[in-house]
Amino acid sequence: MPSPRCILALDQGTTSSRAIVFDRESRILAVAQREFPQHFPRPGWVEHDALDIWHSQAAVAVEALARAGIGASQVAAVGIANQRETTVLWERASGLPVGPALVWQDRRTAEHCQRLRQAGLTDRLAALTGLVPDPYFSATKLAWLLDHVPAGRARAAAGELCFGTIDTWLAFKLSGGAIHATDASNASRTLLFNLHSGAWDAELLDLFAIPAAVLPTIVDSGAIVGAVSALPELAGVPLAAGIGDQQGALAGQACFSPGLAKNTYGTGCFLLMHTGDRAPLSQHGLLTTVAARRAGRLSYALEGSVFVGGAAVQWLRDGLGLIARSADVEALAGTVPDSGGVVFVPAFTGLGAPHWDAAARGALFGLTRGTGKGHVARATLEAIAFQVADLVDAVEADAGRPLAELRVDGGAAANDLLLQMQADLLQKPVVRPRVIETTALGAAYFAGLACGFWASTEELADHWQMDRRFEPTVGPAAATARRRRWSEAVARCRGWEQP
Repeated sequence: MPSPRCILALDQGTTSSRAIVFDRESRILAVAQREFPQHFPRPGWVEHDALDIWHSQAAVAVEALARAGIGASQVAAVGIANQRETTVLWERASGLPVGPALVWQDRRTAEHCQRLRQAGLTDRLAALTGLVPDPYFSATKLAWLLDHVPAGRARAAAGELCFGTIDTWLAFKLSGGAIHATDASNASRTLLFNLHSGAWDAELLDLFAIPAAVLPTIVDSGAIVGAVSALPELAGVPLAAGIGDQQGALAGQACFSPGLAKNTYGTGCFLLMHTGDRAPLSQHGLLTTVAARRAGRLSYALEGSVFVGGAAVQWLRDGLGLIARSADVEALAGTVPDSGGVVFVPAFTGLGAPHWDAAARGALFGLTRGTGKGHVARATLEAIAFQVADLVDAVEADAGRPLAELRVDGGAAANDLLLQMQADLLQKPVVRPRVIETTALGAAYFAGLACGFWASTEELADHWQMDRRFEPTVGPAAATARRRRWSEAVARCRGWEQP
């Protein structure tokens, strides 16, 4: 029997499912990807069909192995990285969802969160969870599902229903229903997890009326929890625990020690700075989250989350028809030297960090008769960079020290114009690695460490290689003026959606 020569990473994202095969040197041997439908039944509501997620992820797993010419016996383990907070509720016996998957972007529980704030619970929730009362997180989504499934709470209390984020859902399906588990990084995004004890919190379960029997077991981010049984092409391959996509990217960027930070440009934008074994509470609108749990020990990170990053480019493509492919935005934006005074605030589902305004809505400012498609495209890329710059300010304020550089990844990190804009606004270097699929790479790393495929994080840090370094090309005065204009636009968007 051939010895294992690769790790299969399943990267389940908001708009597509991917599978990537990595070898021992962290090189990509094969990739497969499929988009799946997005559902927007009402303004502010965002849903997936959990079966679409499962079928697309299973298909690309098999496809990636076939492209690499690799059989199950050569796969050391399967690791999962997943869109976080997205909430699935399903029947334990049938393995079928009992409602839609409520996506992390979904805002239907904004009033529930407003009641929590009015009850004075913001500080208590922050102290227990590191999070804020916002529809972003899973607890109010799960409560909504239980309220809208007949006898939902009674069935959940009886053990008939299972809750999970996408890592849990995929592990359950891959194992034929044998595994109902989540890792600590995903658990820390639910508003039900005690950041300090590392366990589900009875006070929080009572606050949200969540029966404990519906919850998955919390495990290490890198741990063999079972084996794949549902896919013949992967039968018997060890299944390692999942990792939240942004924590996966933190590891994929080799940010294993305190003070190192990365930003991922995906559907949203997510900046994380590793804080080691400290779980500091942010004073500047950031979240405290679990970076990972290994050998039962928690490590933490400060996180800034932007809801709409690459999704703004998708809107140009799908909503306005300005481009045929998302990758076309760079060329269109490059047809003009600047945005022509246009500022775009893509607050389609409210504003995340550091503002946390669920009532904000998107707007285009500065339009004139001379505004063209190129200006709107350029303003869209600038909007992504502006939002990330706000996150960097908050991280530096909380840390009490500036970042020497910003490591970046995600699909939009391939956009040179965007990264140059980012370096200009930050007035600091922006560094892109050779492998920008760092979310999947982080999942592979945790799975590989769990099964002994790799020996240590020090070994993995040596795999990181730079592709390109972007240095600022404008002075501080120009950057400050641009950011001041952006802040004025954000202020005008806040509180737009009235109850």
